[in-house]
Amino acid sequence: METLKKLVLTTEIPIRWGDMDAYQHVNNTIYFRYMEQARVEWLEALGYKVLPKGSAPVVITANCTFLAPLTYPGTVEVKLYAGDPGRSSVMTWYELRIKGDETLYATGESKVVWMDTATGKSAPIPDELRNLFTA
Repeated sequence: METLKKLVLTTEIPIRWGDMDAYQHVNNTIYFRYMEQARVEWLEALGYKVLPKGSAPVVITANCTFLAPLTYPGTVEVKLYAGDPGRSSVMTWYELRIKGDETLYATGESKVVWMDTATGKSAPIPDELRNLFTA
């Protein structure tokens, strides 16, 4: 069964000098920060503040395929795609490029689950947010 992905956000993030490692390219951990920033911007654009109270999104799995090294200076363009939400989760996918360059530098995906912050257990995605996902 093929999963449908919908482009939900494109954002630009400046590469900082400190994002690089001893090999003079962006450290692999920073790619996850770029994806995280896009995810937070998406949720906040939907009017959902990412706060550690009530029910909140948490990432339960994440991966990244590094295709070419990102380097300073530059601006990363992150495209975020989302799938159809389940009861308590939604899949997200990412494409990372340098602004103005069509080369695909990295791809990633993460599964985001809504959690009841008081119990630590999964919780249904709030209906108002679910409606925005499917709009």
